[in-house]
Amino acid sequence: MKSWYLLYCKPRHEVRAQQNLALQEVESYLPMITQQKMVRNKPQMVTAPLFPSYLFIYFDPLITSFSKIHNTRGANRIVGCREDMTPIDERIISALKTRVQGYVPQEIKPLGKGDKVKFVDGPFKDLEAIFDQSNPDKRCHVLFNIMGQQKRILVELTNLQALSKDNEIT
Repeated sequence: MKSWYLLYCKPRHEVRAQQNLALQEVESYLPMITQQKMVRNKPQMVTAPLFPSYLFIYFDPLITSFSKIHNTRGANRIVGCREDMTPIDERIISALKTRVQGYVPQEIKPLGKGDKVKFVDGPFKDLEAIFDQSNPDKRCHVLFNIMGQQKRILVELTNLQALSKDNEIT
């Protein structure tokens, strides 16, 4: 009986394994998400596998041999393939397909000089500051009011979140 199984692929070869399985008429599902990453200090939208190095395959082990799948280019092994494989529940795959298809990434604008920010982590959590300048090592300078004086401090960029003009977090 056909069921879903999890296939572990060689690193960064999920698409190759999926293409080669399609040539062998084995159905597969590779959940992909679009996310923003910094590439050469510029934010870019990148599509990547939701589960790196893993691919869901739908086949009947009595018809398609394990060795045929294990020997597919880009594939490594079926997860849990010992004496008796455990199939993945169809409802999990359906829910995953629904959630991934409904996923809409939010585009993050890079911070600019003079933008208001809020600390979301670290010793200054929930306090506001003004973004001044970013550094290539994922840190940035912010202007922070301390005891009535504006001081420039160096903080981790991941500790900040942009504030909109009406002070709502974006």
